[in-house]
Amino acid sequence: MSLMASLFTFNFIFFIALQLLSLTGAQTSQCRPFCGNIPINYPFGIDEGCGSPYYSHLLVCSEPGKLELRTPSGRYPVKSISYSDPHILVTDPFMWNCLDGDSFRPTRPFILDTSTHLSLSSQNDYLFFNCSEENVIVQPKPMFCERYPEKCDSSCDSSSYLCRHLPECASALTRSTCCSYYPKATESLRLMLKYCASYTSVHWRNTGETQPDDQVPEYGIRVDFDIPVTTRCLQCQDTSKGGGTCGFDTKTQSFLCLCERGNVTTYCNDDSISRHTRKGVIAGAVSGVSVAGAFGIGAGIWYYRKVRAKAPVTCGVQSNENRIF
Repeated sequence: MSLMASLFTFNFIFFIALQLLSLTGAQTSQCRPFCGNIPINYPFGIDEGCGSPYYSHLLVCSEPGKLELRTPSGRYPVKSISYSDPHILVTDPFMWNCLDGDSFRPTRPFILDTSTHLSLSSQNDYLFFNCSEENVIVQPKPMFCERYPEKCDSSCDSSSYLCRHLPECASALTRSTCCSYYPKATESLRLMLKYCASYTSVHWRNTGETQPDDQVPEYGIRVDFDIPVTTRCLQCQDTSKGGGTCGFDTKTQSFLCLCERGNVTTYCNDDSISRHTRKGVIAGAVSGVSVAGAFGIGAGIWYYRKVRAKAPVTCGVQSNENRIF
């Protein structure tokens, strides 16, 4: 290869490298607003640095648009998320369902990490099937216990409304027993499952109608969550201030407002921060180009000397083989 062609090839590669460097520096973090058809809003996030750090890595969105909640007992499909009445509705594939009937599959307790801002809703009811009456107190409870379970003892209610009217499949059980019990701790749930064949969770969904049709039972586990409200996040989300997305620094966990032009610590249209950010970007770009340029010049000199050392000796006569320009 001639010296002219070699230098042209080197310069072309160096130019491409500079373009890639500038493109990489211009990219900003984006937060996906949906996983499938489920909206992902603050305080949640399914991408690094999005949402509140308190809920980091709790939700996982796989490629087909399947959203799952991650807990110490496993990953559970998310049916819906409500932000007006903050809760997540999840399903547990190991729980009993209408298709099982009197056949009970091996199950496991649903467990939440107590260090998170998630909690099991009091609107959940748990139904246990074929419990050993030698180890579990199974007996009917007064009617008021369904509304005020804290005022009743810890027995498993065999006269529960839900046991008598299983949602979607009232006659699914023909030869099995059922009782309702709300475990107040994870250990209580483990003990119940030790002496019962299986269990399921039913939550009461608010319909918005007037009583007595204001709630209907549905299978699933309702998990309540808190929305950490801060002035900085409200300012960041304010459309008059740029309409950013609340996020956080993945290293320091400190607040960041994620904007199209980059991340700031206040809000997107903050002029002082914007000017500072632009200067920083320009300075960073110039520094990057300067370092790359210095590297390129040094590499070019080294390459030239290497080629020149191998060039044929022509006694000072310039030829096509040793021509520089």
